Amino acid sequence: MSPDALTPRLNTLGRQRGAGSLLVMLPGAYMTPADYAAAGFFAALESRQLDVDLLAVEFDLEMISSGKALPALQQQILAPARQQGYRRVWLGGISLGGLLSLCHVADTPGQIDGLCLLAPYPGSRLTTNAIARAGGLPNWVPSSEELADPEFRAWHWLQQPPADLPVFVGYGSEDRFAAGMRQIAECFPPEQRLAVPGGHDWPVWQILWEQFLDRGYLSA
Repeated sequence: MSPDALTPRLNTLGRQRGAGSLLVMLPGAYMTPADYAAAGFFAALESRQLDVDLLAVEFDLEMISSGKALPALQQQILAPARQQGYRRVWLGGISLGGLLSLCHVADTPGQIDGLCLLAPYPGSRLTTNAIARAGGLPNWVPSSEELADPEFRAWHWLQQPPADLPVFVGYGSEDRFAAGMRQIAECFPPEQRLAVPGGHDWPVWQILWEQFLDRGYLSA
């Protein structure tokens, strides 16, 4: 039996109605696609009548820790989306989902047309402390051992992200991970980032989502 046959099908929520673009949102830890619906993410998109389909994905922590989650995402959702005729495929997520989005774009260049990162988790202290000890991201030179880890590869990608890739990074200024999120945001131009008052919770993420939708990223 092939390894792919052992990977379960990913649960998703959303309607793919043949819009011009698809936005795939990844979950935070212990988050389900239904949480996106309950927080009004689908309704906010529909009220704006954008030419965009939205799909929320469910990962369990075992899939993530085993390294199966992102290959399954590519094989089951992102690659088929191209075959279905979407002109643009965006990837995003909240908290851990934001970090996973960065991990995926770092490992599969050219597969994603834009990123929506809401309160992106900056990674474990092992990762962030190693970068801090080097004097910050501009001074950090990753070792081969570090580059075997997807979190470190995401930060390596952040050292020089593609200039033509549309990215939105938003977070709460009182978020307990705000320092690391600010580091991520500062890898992109000022007009692509936003900090709003608040912490690591849905009221902040709802505001950031509406700001993202209203800034015209998905209409360009």
